[in-house]
Amino acid sequence: MPRASQRRSPAAERHADTVRKVLFEARPAGLAFDQLSRASALSPSQVRAGLACLRDTIAERAWPPLIWSRADGYKFCSDPAELQAYEVAVIREKLTEIRRFITGVVAPHAALQPKGRWIRHLNTQLSSVESTLDVIADYIDA
Repeated sequence: MPRASQRRSPAAERHADTVRKVLFEARPAGLAFDQLSRASALSPSQVRAGLACLRDTIAERAWPPLIWSRADGYKFCSDPAELQAYEVAVIREKLTEIRRFITGVVAPHAALQPKGRWIRHLNTQLSSVESTLDVIADYIDA
């Protein structure tokens, strides 16, 4: 079965096209989610589906990356410094999620089954992911 990103419905593709047109019209400014919903005349769930589908198709269509910030909302961006700042922020967020998953689920599971093959494998792999994300999150362009 194909991955979720490869199972795009025609409706999600239409919503993505609508969202893309609205965001391209707003360039270089961004739009908050509610502004995007109003400007596109789509419901919030349709905007979410459109954004998800749009993120899946951006690379294959050679469009600029789509980023989100609290200050600007959703926007297409080509500025390398702004893209790097966004990427580091997302990596830090994922690092926090992974750490909380390890401390809240994996570590207690390991305590319950210290000799379990699955939990040892999971712990090893997640520790590797955590250390990789930690290196990226601490990256400062010199």
